[in-house]
Order: sequence, then C-alpha cells, then structure tokens
Amino acid sequence: MRTAFFVCSILLASTAFAQHHQGYAGQQAREIKSLSPEEIKQYRAGAGMGFAMAAELNRYPGPMHALELADQLKLTSEQRATIQSLMDSHKAEARAIGARLVDAERELDALFRSGRVDAAGLRSKVEVAGALRNEYRLSHLETHRRTRELLMPEQVALYDQLRGYAAGPAHDGHKTLR
Repeated sequence: MRTAFFVCSILLASTAFAQHHQGYAGQQAREIKSLSPEEIKQYRAGAGMGFAMAAELNRYPGPMHALELADQLKLTSEQRATIQSLMDSHKAEARAIGARLVDAERELDALFRSGRVDAAGLRSKVEVAGALRNEYRLSHLETHRRTRELLMPEQVALYDQLRGYAAGPAHDGHKTLR
C-alpha cells in the first residue's frame, strides 16, 4: 500500500512538473498570442466576460438579464424600452472598444514578432491595450450602474433572488430616479 501511494505521488508530481515547464505549449500558433480565438470573438461581440462581476454581485443588475427576467420583475413598458435602448447603445460601444482592444493586442504581438522591442515602444503599446481594457470594463460597469437606476428597489431584490444571489431585502442605500 505504501509503495503504491509512493508511486502515485511520484507520477502526480512528475505530471505537474511537466505541465509547469510546458508553459504555453500549443498557444504559439494563435493569431494573437495573448488572446484565445474565443476571447477575440467575445471582445468583438461586446460580451461581458466577467468584467461587470463587481456590479452584478453587489446589487447592480445587468440590462440583458433584466430584460430576460422582465415578466418576473414586472418591468413596465417604459422600463423595458429604456433598458433595451441602454443595452443596445452599450453593446455598440462595447463592440467598438472590444475591436480596438483586439487590434491593440495584435499590435503588441506584432511588436514582439518583429524582434525589435524597445522600452518606449513596449510601454506605449501596453498602455494603449491597458487603457482599452479599462474602457471596456468601465462600459460594462457603467451600464449596470445605469440599469439599477431604472429599477425599483423591489425589482433589484427580486432580480438578485432570481439570479441566485440573495434572498434578503434591498439595501437601505438603494436609490432610484423614480
């Protein structure tokens, strides 16, 4: 029994060691080394990709899910129309930012592929990509913030219940424009 345990331990350790040293094996053929094909697709589609999690999990509903739950949330026709408009404009903005971010990552990749990386050029490319990633996240978070302004506290509480986040009443600090 001890010998079998020892052999299994050695095999697991050597497998972990081999995986650790392979690093990014298989990813060198990517179009853009820092982004998977799925990430490129998601950025270009303006997808959430977890960028609004701080909002979503802290009582700031997203417009897409609010519209999916419109009947259960008893959204008024005015709320539906306003949230739909917010989501449509956000999606257009996020797609545009996402496309620029993919291009910025492509330029950073090309810089390294060229073999001529200097400190100033590297800093510039990284700062552009980073600023676009921040802008992308801000767009998603701001849209959640604006969605919450369109909902009543009871709708936010119900949204959280329906999404599996909470069972309690709305926070005392919740404010609406109504």
